Amino acid sequence: MELRQLRYFVTVAEELHFGRAAERLHIVQAAVSQQIRKLERELGAELFDRSPRTVRLTAAGSLFLPEARTVLAAASRAKAKVAALAGPRPAVLRLGTSNGLGERLDLVLDALARALPEVSVELVASPTRERLDQVRAQRLDATFVRGITESPELRLIPLWRDAVTLALPADHPLAGAPSVELADLAELQLRLVERSRNPPLHDLMLASCRAAGFEPVLGPPFTTVQDTLATVGAGGGWTVVYEAHARRLPTPRVAFRRPGTPIAMTTLLAVSETAPPWCLDTLLRACDHDW
Repeated sequence: MELRQLRYFVTVAEELHFGRAAERLHIVQAAVSQQIRKLERELGAELFDRSPRTVRLTAAGSLFLPEARTVLAAASRAKAKVAALAGPRPAVLRLGTSNGLGERLDLVLDALARALPEVSVELVASPTRERLDQVRAQRLDATFVRGITESPELRLIPLWRDAVTLALPADHPLAGAPSVELADLAELQLRLVERSRNPPLHDLMLASCRAAGFEPVLGPPFTTVQDTLATVGAGGGWTVVYEAHARRLPTPRVAFRRPGTPIAMTTLLAVSETAPPWCLDTLLRACDHDW
């Protein structure tokens, strides 16, 4: 039995709705359901009566609820006592970043500065796997990630959906349209990041092109944003950039256009399951903007 299972159970019991409980916990609904099922198997009893429209506590669930709250309260008191012995809170928040966060990162940092003026934020950019390993080893307090659904010993908290925008030459006939269908770019080379560097984005774009009815013509791989957009602006095919990043890239020779069928990827925050940052709630509030 794990503390997170108890926390999930109590939240569902308070909401009597798995979706709302997942929103409160800042995780996906499937993860809540999975952990509740594991807890029920361990206890040998169902804790909730589930129907398509209602969720209710069973007799076993009603008996278990006050005990679960007692355990969580004891864990919270123990954590507070240890924190008091540990002395003042850290003055630095070590935060891993993903490519293409653009103005979103600025808003998060501004919100943290207002909420925690005594804390400085140290940003760390490195490959996704390295950042996840650093969070596991507690060399990073948290990191932004995309395109993963699980990682051992880490809690993955969905934050927002990052829209993908298309970058094409500013003098291309489609550049004047408010949006562009992927199929209309089928004859142009796609400058796409190598799969070894960013498997989720690479796979997402190939799948999107195939769903639009064509196999993309892959040109030289995406290198740096500056070099790739310079090549695109000179007539060297098309590429993709996260919309929040594109708004920070004034490039007269390149036009950014939304795809006719929206393409997006979820950004998540990865933190240690057992030792999350002391300011996690504040960090999550800083990430909660009306995009």
